[in-house]
Amino acid sequence: MDGVSHVTTTPAVMILLGPPGAGKGTQARMLEEKYGLVQLSTGDLLRAAVAAGTEAGQAAKAVMEAGGLVSDDIVLAILKDRMADADTQSGVILDGFPRTTGQAEALDALLAETGQKIDAAVSLEVEDEAMVERVSGRYTCAACGEGYHDTFKKPQVAGVCDKCGGTAFKRRADDNAETVRSRLDAYHAQTAPLIGYYDARGVLRHVDAMADIGDVAEALGRIVDSVRH
Repeated sequence: MDGVSHVTTTPAVMILLGPPGAGKGTQARMLEEKYGLVQLSTGDLLRAAVAAGTEAGQAAKAVMEAGGLVSDDIVLAILKDRMADADTQSGVILDGFPRTTGQAEALDALLAETGQKIDAAVSLEVEDEAMVERVSGRYTCAACGEGYHDTFKKPQVAGVCDKCGGTAFKRRADDNAETVRSRLDAYHAQTAPLIGYYDARGVLRHVDAMADIGDVAEALGRIVDSVRH
């Protein structure tokens, strides 16, 4: 040891991989609260960029209004803008991007421009049929977005959000068994190859997402601790 303190000057970048219902959103919010990490969800980023009227946001708006799919280039431009904001300096969790190996390669190139890299890609591992039950029972607070489930995570007081006290809840129309199975098939076909991509780069971590929410959070916390210096 040379006695010199080595300080990481770039924020940690983590990716949560897993099929619909694996708990990515719930766990990302818990990591935000405990570690100050910022969850970057592709959908939220697009909506915020459109609302803010940024150059990339205006490009995304034009595509969406025309009924098209927003290109990887536009998503990456929006992501780049957001990661330049001061609040991301504690680290970020990417949720919903990348979805393909092509996107992963483009993301690596984007991060390299600022001397960053993916520090950990976490595979939240689940059983498909259990996911069907888990997803078809979930709902969220209409006010703050906190997630709940008919079986696994009920509000402490029935009908009242633990986080904000709201009393209105909503369910996604596509959270039904048939649609969930279709989304799982799409995940395995398109996104699962990312597991091999990040494994080859030595940054893949595995977490049993069928475990209790608290146990999953502890496992993710250990990974955060290992990549932050």
